Amino acid sequence: MSAAVDAVGGGVEPDGLDRRRAVQVVTTRGAGPGGRGSGYQVTGDLVLTAAHVLCDATSVQVRFLTEDGGTREVYGKPVLADPASDIALIRIADDPSAGGLSADEVSPVRFARVTRTVDCEALGFPRFRLRASTRSSDRGEPVWYRDSHHARGDTSPLSYLRTGRLAITLRSSPEYDPERGRSPWEGMSGAPVWSGGCVIGVISEHHRPDGLGTLAATPVERWFTDLTPARIRELGELIGLPVRADRLQRLPRPSPRAPEPREEAERLASRVAGQWEKEWRRRKVHDPYPLPVRFRNADTGFDHWASIRNAPPGKDPGPLVLAGRLDEIVKVYRSVPSRRLVVLGAAGSGKTILTLRFVRDWLRDRAPDDRVPVIFSLGSWDPTTISLRDWMCHQLVRDHDLAPPAAPGGNPAGALVDTGWILPVLDGFDEIASGLRHAALRELDRTATSLLLTSRPEEYAEAVADRPFPKAAVIELDGLTLEDIAPYLPRTSSPGPDGGLHNTVWEPVLDELRAHPSRPGTANLATVLTTPLMVAMARTVYSDARGRDPRELLNTATFATPEALQKHLLAAFTPAAYEPTPADGDSGTGRRCRRHWNPDRAQHWLGYLAAHLDQLGRARTGVPERDLAWWRLGTAMRRSSRVLVIGFLAALALGVTTAVGNVPVNLIATSHGLEFALVRGLVVGLLHGLVNGLLFGFVYGFVSRGAVEPSHVRIQVFGRTGERRAKVALRFRLGLVGGVSLALAVLFLDRVVVESLGLGDGLDGGLVGALLFVPGLGLGAGLVLGLMAWLEVPIDTESGVSSAELLSQDRRNVVVYMLVWALVFGLGVGFAQGAVDGPVWGSLVGLGFGLEAAFGGGLAYGLGFTTWGQWVALVRIWLPLTGRLPWRLIAFLDDACERNVLRQTGAVYQFRHAQLQDHLTQVFLAGRDGRDVRDGRDGRDMHDGRDRRPADSAEPHAEFSTT
Repeated sequence: MSAAVDAVGGGVEPDGLDRRRAVQVVTTRGAGPGGRGSGYQVTGDLVLTAAHVLCDATSVQVRFLTEDGGTREVYGKPVLADPASDIALIRIADDPSAGGLSADEVSPVRFARVTRTVDCEALGFPRFRLRASTRSSDRGEPVWYRDSHHARGDTSPLSYLRTGRLAITLRSSPEYDPERGRSPWEGMSGAPVWSGGCVIGVISEHHRPDGLGTLAATPVERWFTDLTPARIRELGELIGLPVRADRLQRLPRPSPRAPEPREEAERLASRVAGQWEKEWRRRKVHDPYPLPVRFRNADTGFDHWASIRNAPPGKDPGPLVLAGRLDEIVKVYRSVPSRRLVVLGAAGSGKTILTLRFVRDWLRDRAPDDRVPVIFSLGSWDPTTISLRDWMCHQLVRDHDLAPPAAPGGNPAGALVDTGWILPVLDGFDEIASGLRHAALRELDRTATSLLLTSRPEEYAEAVADRPFPKAAVIELDGLTLEDIAPYLPRTSSPGPDGGLHNTVWEPVLDELRAHPSRPGTANLATVLTTPLMVAMARTVYSDARGRDPRELLNTATFATPEALQKHLLAAFTPAAYEPTPADGDSGTGRRCRRHWNPDRAQHWLGYLAAHLDQLGRARTGVPERDLAWWRLGTAMRRSSRVLVIGFLAALALGVTTAVGNVPVNLIATSHGLEFALVRGLVVGLLHGLVNGLLFGFVYGFVSRGAVEPSHVRIQVFGRTGERRAKVALRFRLGLVGGVSLALAVLFLDRVVVESLGLGDGLDGGLVGALLFVPGLGLGAGLVLGLMAWLEVPIDTESGVSSAELLSQDRRNVVVYMLVWALVFGLGVGFAQGAVDGPVWGSLVGLGFGLEAAFGGGLAYGLGFTTWGQWVALVRIWLPLTGRLPWRLIAFLDDACERNVLRQTGAVYQFRHAQLQDHLTQVFLAGRDGRDVRDGRDGRDMHDGRDRRPADSAEPHAEFSTT
């Protein structure tokens, strides 16, 4: 028996990650440079790594770290390498215990699969850990080496579903590699990913478009799909891998108790840090350097300094000096004893970037017992219908995917809020409807929690005119100056001929601003460029895009006011963001290419989304909605249009199935030929589909009332109580009435219309068949709906279930509905027909009825009365078919985030700024009405000054009406 088997079967207990067993794998190749990777000593003489690390290797060296910080090298030989699963084993040729661990000290490795989001870690030797030794070589040159890196983060089984990989979201990440085309994570491949003391995968690659905070790993359960049974048995003998995937340990392990708030806070901190670190890089805040945004004490709006500073009675400690720069916001916040800070700033002045910087810097220096800062966009809060505490809990569940606790009835989001682990960063107080701001302030008054709040000055001043926000200090953002933007804008553009900052496209503009600050054109531009938002817009339009001259911004004949300049930059931003670049279709780089979208089409789709949010928010609170919940997009259509779409799809579901099913029945059971069967099938399919579409369309129109949330039910066979009896009885009666109505209509069409056309097939059973068909269809429909009501049990949404999970549950429910319809009607009709005509004919008839019921009843029900069905019917089919949205909607939204047009906040998307959303809304609605307000140039096209309509202006536009 091999040493590996001895180790696996010996007396050493399995253990988790051991730093002494992490190795660097160094290979040489016959031609070209050698390779670097990572690995782990899984048995006394075997090292686990990635297969691509050993590709074309002529020799392999395994490098261990020693206790004194040195290294120990041994040679190895590959004994197994599988490119499909990207795993390999190296047998150590030398005595592995020489200066290292003995075989008895190497504990066996446990393997597991991930079923929910879990924390994870990996130890490897990436390229960004390359260091120069303080000891030099004999020739006086520095000796370079790679130090180890302990990567920590979390992973979810719901990412990379198509590629079958695990997405490792890291808590911290390096900077981009200075050498073009190189990844700082090179050399990390082959490092096992650990969670709960088990190996759950092996690091395989780094996808550059995912950012530097995400790595991909091959999960252990994937090995059982990619490897042959013989290879699985071989791995079992060598390293102790279970022979079947169902024998892998499942993570996270069941726990008899709900997670402690501290544990949930740590997981939440990891997720929030990863999310906003990615957004920070996407916004290019550090490219070329952060704008010098500054703030100072506000002149009004703050409470008594004695209250802010928690002074004892009778003491007046005086004001705090709260002026500083953007990178000092955490220090300034911590200097406020009440831990309540309000940040005021004009539109686009950098409030959102400040909150982003605050969360990012706080989490970087966060101690284990510190609160977790979470950004909440206040625009979606209605304080008259839900308390701040409950609203924050819902946002935490929706946006941060808090895992449901093991103990029933737990509420991790509520526990985090109630025990003070959440530091609310409330962004956009001014986005709350004006009639609701006083109610919002009263609700904030009732809570004693620490917080950071942002708002525009006018809206906040109006809300606190009678009484200041208790214990809140107030700071206000200053505008940018010419001295701030003069060194910044040239560095965002292409360098001059000598590579310096002179002779860039911005130099003439900046010279004019310095020389003639009081001229109307320069004064307008200086006013506009006081906000970071407009500076970012100008950068995108004139630095990132090609062939644009910023000197046109000084033309007062075209842009007479600062408002016209702002409107022009907002109008030009989206086309510039979607301007094709060499990376948009270049497949020769080996990286995933960015999808190229037509700029006019992209602007049209974004305008539709912005107008949808405007209509949705104004119908609810009077102000535009800011959260784009993708599962609600179908509600932008009129209810009448939705009724037509749902009715059409229900008609199609039954009509096609009936038409196809009638053909073999008529060919087998009658003497008519193929032509008769095809014509009859077509006519019957059309008529039955029409009746089904009318029925489902009518019911949908009757019960549909605005946005439909994902249903909070799941299917459960056992554990039923008597509480569901009333619902079962109600559903049964509804099904009975609907089934009898449908049966009478079908009976009339078959006996009158079809036979009058000479298409009767003699299989209707005469009077007896009619007498049995009507009650049979009614009882069957009632039984199906009653059975589904009996199977449905509510999901405890307070325990933390995301909208994506509910939508996925909806999809699974639809499959069950189709099976129930098929079984009830297929078995019922099959047994009845079999008793008369024998089992063979009964089986065929039952199969036909079952398929018709599954599609005509189950699928039509799913499309009309579940959120997943409406998502598919309206958002994935109808809206793209009519040109209002792209076919690949989620890909388009993700790409818009990459282009910095949108941003993703948990489960929802938002436009990068409210001004951009409002501008796109105006453009879309004006285009629908035949006006053109895309630019500040009186309707002329922003590229060449000519009057021009978008290419898709003749298409049907969105329907927006309050229902």
